Formats: sequence, C-alpha cells, structure tokens
Amino acid sequence: MAAIFKEVSPNASAGEKALNWVDNRFPASKLYKDHLSEYYASKNLNFWYVFGALALLVLVIQIVTGIFLVMHYKPDAALAFASVEYIMRDVPWGWLVRYMHSTGASMFFVVVYLHMFRGLIYGSYRKPRELVWIFGCAIFLCLMAEAFMGYLLPWGQMSYWGAQVIVNLFAAIPFIGPDLALLIRGDYVVGDATLNRFFSFHVIAVPLVLLGLVAAHIIALHEVGSNNPDGIEIKGADAPKDAHGHPLDGIPFHPYYTVHDIFSVSLFLMVFTAIIFFAPEFGGYFLEYNNFIPADPLQTPAHIAPVWYFTPYYSMLRAITSEMMYALIACVLAAAAFAAFKSKLPTLFKGVAIVAAVGVSAMMLAIDAKFWGVVVMGGAVIILFFLPWLDNSPVKSIRYRPDWHKYLYAIFVFVFVVLGYLGIQAPSAIGERVSQVGTLFYFGFFLLMPWWSKLGTPKAVPDRVTFAAH
Repeated sequence: MAAIFKEVSPNASAGEKALNWVDNRFPASKLYKDHLSEYYASKNLNFWYVFGALALLVLVIQIVTGIFLVMHYKPDAALAFASVEYIMRDVPWGWLVRYMHSTGASMFFVVVYLHMFRGLIYGSYRKPRELVWIFGCAIFLCLMAEAFMGYLLPWGQMSYWGAQVIVNLFAAIPFIGPDLALLIRGDYVVGDATLNRFFSFHVIAVPLVLLGLVAAHIIALHEVGSNNPDGIEIKGADAPKDAHGHPLDGIPFHPYYTVHDIFSVSLFLMVFTAIIFFAPEFGGYFLEYNNFIPADPLQTPAHIAPVWYFTPYYSMLRAITSEMMYALIACVLAAAAFAAFKSKLPTLFKGVAIVAAVGVSAMMLAIDAKFWGVVVMGGAVIILFFLPWLDNSPVKSIRYRPDWHKYLYAIFVFVFVVLGYLGIQAPSAIGERVSQVGTLFYFGFFLLMPWWSKLGTPKAVPDRVTFAAH
C-alpha cells in the first residue's frame, strides 16, 4: 500500500516545506505533539519532579564525557593508571572532562535517589504506573552495575581492592560461587582480563541496556501520564475535561514545564560546576584519595570501602554476621507463625509456610553468613521492584496519609543515610550493631508495608488537584 503524502501550500515557508517533507517520511511533528506540546501534565507538579529531567541531563553528560575519555584510555593493567594520568596532565582540557565524568557519576546517583524518593512519597508506583516504577528500578540496577564497572577502570588502589572484595563476594554462593567469581574476573585474580571485561561492559553493553530502559521508562510514563503530589488522576474517565478533551487540571508539558526544567538545570549546573572547579574529590567521597595511587596487588589499604552511593548496601552486607543470623531466623519463624495463626490463608498454605520457614532456617544455619550478606545486599535493591504490590494504603500521596506515616518515612530516610555513613567508616562494634538494627528496619519497612500502610485514617482526597497559580 502506497504511503499518503500530506501536501502544503505552495506559498508556505521553506521551514514549513522542510518539516512537511520530514513528516511524510518520519513522524517528527506527531512525536513532538505526543511527548511535549500536547502531552498534558498536572498543573501542581512541584520541585520534586525536576529530578527526572536532571537525570536525563546527567546521562547525556556521562555519555559525551565517556566517549571523550575512551579516546585516550587504555584498558591494560600495565597502562590504565598512566593513561588516566595522561588525560589529566597532557590532554587539552582532559582534566575537566575527567572531573565532569567522575562528578557526574556521583550526581547521577544524587538525582536518581531523589527521583525515587519522590516516587515513594507520592505513590508514583501505584496503579496504573507499575511498569514505570519497574523500569525505573531496572535503570537503578543498571546504574549500579555501570558505576561498579567504571569504578575499576582508573586502576587505583581503592578501585583494585574494592573490585577484589566485591567480586570475591560471589564466591560465597554455594556450589557455583567459585566458578561464578572466576567467570566475572576472567582470571584467578583481578587483573588484565578483569579490566578488559569491565571496560567492555562499562562502555558498550550496560549503556545500551540503560538507554533502552530509559526509553521504555519514558514511553510507559507518557502512556499512563505523570503522577502528581495529590495522587489524583487527571486523565481518567471521570476527570474533568474541556471541549477538546484535554484535562482541566493539566497543562502542556511544553513550554510550561520545559521552562521550569531549564531553570532547575541552571541551578543544578551551578552546583555541578562549583564541585568540578573547587572540590572535585569532595572530601574523598567522589574521588577517593587512594585512587590517586596506582593499584598494588601486594599492598592492601587499611580500610576498603566503596563509593558513597554503594555504602548503604555495603553496610547491610557487613551487618550480616553469624550472630545476626539468629535474629534473621527469628524474623523468618515469626513471619511463619503469623501466617499460621493470624492470617486468613487456607490451611494448606499455612502448612507450606511453616515447612518453608523451617527449611529456610536450616539453610541459614548451614550456609556461611557471608552468602546471606550477599543475599541481603542484593535483596535490598530487588525488593524495590515489588513496591507497587506491597503498599495497600487507600490513598497514594503522603499528603493525605495519616501524619505518623510521614514520621515513618522520615525515619526510613534517616536510617538509610546512617547506613550509608557507616558503610564508609571502618568496622567497629557499635557500627556493626547500628547497621544490624538499620538493616532490620529497612527490610521491615517494606515487608511489613502491606500491614502498616493500611493503618490509620487517611485524609479526604479532593476531587481536583490543589493548585495555586504563580
């Protein structure tokens, strides 16, 4: 079937003719209308909603600076550190590009953490946005993989030994652990083969997956529409609309929110450039001082710790000791007892829950605590994928939930920050105890959410979004 070409007036401008030529071969105008000028977003979006746009900005910065760095970087254990020093000292503006990339890595996680927190407090993971949230969690998981692999590339002391510790964790997995660790390293020790593998994944494989997930995330978002601080659907069947079918509580994303985003980008770039020019190491949190020393397999640093954005999960990993296993077993048995005596599950399922709990408890005693630390560290991220089905609150937004919910969320944030701080510090008896309590709270927050999210009387949700013109 032949394509139907749209014609424009012979008196149209050259720009209109060019656009028509493109539109007849590629849906440029349609994409612009669907995703910008005629994509209606709620009128009451606040500053919490700028972090998604900032995440896209940082992604572009990372890709562009990464391409430049790859031009001069040598993925060879004998040359990697020297090539980074060459970029810093001899390549014109190389120091700036390297600092943009290293600062961008940390700022990426800053904006992503804030973006996820916004989704958490306003219920942006609730129906019909489950897939939007799942794609977002997958992006977060890819970012962690990308950051970890990129962390090794400078081939400094902390890069080398951090990778050594993390890769060796996989060896704790029963039966397949040693072979899996060998597969990841590509050798019996972290060396040239490991560096080449991590380089390939960092610059090719993971970015391709990441870009695909970002596209899927945006497409899914624009299909169901953005959430808002009130948690009210502005495009639903019962939502008020004008004569053209546009939601009365919505405005076109462009130009209204693009202008807001440009202002936010300006503020962000002020902070971003201030860090680059005045504090690129950021006190050792963005660039560790040990990474300015070449990797030495024969000299172990006094204290090995990952970059700050991994430290909450690293703290959970260290919290799982042989002693802590008994607390975890108690939690498993308590959950089974609740399922057996308090839940409304069928008798068969109650029996299965008890048998499963006993089996899991036996495994927890039989298998080394190091393995369960890896499980807990991974589970801390994987559990986020199930959030849409864990939250049973009758309202989406924190605005209309009982006041004590806000305090609970505040405690959760505080615990997460404390875990991050402890993950940077050297191991200590007090830090270990606090990490253990924090780990239990972190998982309790999510695993008990089906119960506590229903408690209390929510406030009345208005029929229309709350909006004050400014």
